[in-house]
Order: sequence, then structure tokens, then C-alpha cells
Amino acid sequence: MCETLVKDKVALVTGGSQGIGTAISLDLAENGADVCLTYRKHEAEAMEIASEIEKMGRKALAVHCDLSSFEAAGKAVEACMEKFGHIDILVNNAGMNWDGVSWKMSEEQWDRVIEVNLKGYFNMVRHVVPGMRDRAKAEKTGGRIINVTSINGLRGKFGQTNYSASKAGIIGYTKALAKELGRAGITVNAVAPGLIETAMLMGLKPEDKEKVEKLALGEMALPHIGQPKDVAHLVTFLASDNSRHITGEVIKVDGGQYI
Repeated sequence: MCETLVKDKVALVTGGSQGIGTAISLDLAENGADVCLTYRKHEAEAMEIASEIEKMGRKALAVHCDLSSFEAAGKAVEACMEKFGHIDILVNNAGMNWDGVSWKMSEEQWDRVIEVNLKGYFNMVRHVVPGMRDRAKAEKTGGRIINVTSINGLRGKFGQTNYSASKAGIIGYTKALAKELGRAGITVNAVAPGLIETAMLMGLKPEDKEKVEKLALGEMALPHIGQPKDVAHLVTFLASDNSRHITGEVIKVDGGQYI
């Protein structure tokens, strides 16, 4: 464990109870941060992750939140502030997919994915940034916002017009936000994973999992599927002072799947 990169920083990670969000929460804690993580469905898993973080000697809080609700996002931020006093790092990670071809996609499918994946990011930023900005300007501490998007927001994917649109929106949002917050010393960057071995992938039928992996590996330059920790290590770097001169960037973690 290397408690230097984000030592004594406070991080808020959305969707921290599973997959990439769990890996990010644990990696930040391993590198010295106290962590508030949000969850929507998986309470037991979230509490377990919080317990693991506390065993590392860091503080932790698991908060229930439906990020598509502006009010709920505000309450989650309030809970984090009550526990820790401030927020240095915001990792917008929580998201969902509800696939379907465009000519069969329902309005509900479209709206729900946009509400969670895109509006959810705005909701968290809107509640976190005022305090982060004031503190950054007053104490010269800076601040870090990392938005998890997808390579499918860069290239699109068949059957995922809603998901691809939401992830593309996150990229534009990241770049604009970086311009707005730069003078306060706050950096804003996006991380774009390719196929990552999460519970969603592992939960597929063996034959379906094999097809997905074969297709992805055929697109990749590297010969292996990505792991959640591959994304987490990059997020921790972007949350640290080592990335102080990087902002407005979209960094792919995809084994060369996009190129």
C-alpha cells in the first residue's frame, strides 16, 4: 500500500458498490484517501466496501443515492460533507445501460439512461463544485473531478444509441467544465474504458461471454481483457497532484480497442 498519491484527501465516488466503482474506491483508500461511496441497489456490498476501507485505517461512508434525482444527489453530498467536512475529489462513475436498436427503443429506455448517465453527473457536480471551488480558491488546494465515460462515447455502438449518446455527452461536459473550473485550480478529466471484466460481463451465459470477449479481443492491440483495477489506477493518478497540469482530457483504458 502506497499512502502518498492522495494522502488525507476526501473522495466521493458514485456507484462505488460494484465493479469499477469498487476498484476505484479501494484504490483511492489504499493511496491514502478517505472515501464516501454511493450506491442505489447494492447496500450490503457498499457497506462491505466501506468496512474494507476502514480496515485500511481510512474513514469511509456508504450513502444511498439515485443520481438521476437532483434532490437525492444533494442529500448524498450533504451526508459526505457532514462526515468529512469537504470534498477534494469527485469521481462520477455510476451508470447504466438499457440496450435496444433505435427503431425499437422506447422513450423510457432513452430517458432513463440519459437521466442516470448524463444528468446524474451534472447533479453531483452541481452540488459538489461550489464548496470545492470556494475551498480551492481560499486554500489553494485545487480539486479533482474525474468522469468515467466509455470508448463507445467516442465511436458509438450498435444497439446503444442511448448509452453512446450519454457517454459522448459526458465527454463534452468534461471539456466545458474543465474550462470553467481551471482558474480555481480544479482539474476535470474523463476516463474511457473499453471492455472491462466486471460482474456484468462475468454474469453472462458462458457462450455469450465468449462471444463478447472474442469480439473485443479482435479489436484490441493487447491480448487480454481489462480489469477494474486498470481503470482505478488511472483515476487515482488523475486525482493526485501528479496530474496537476492535465485537464480537459479523455484518456482511454481499452488495451488499444479503439485505435
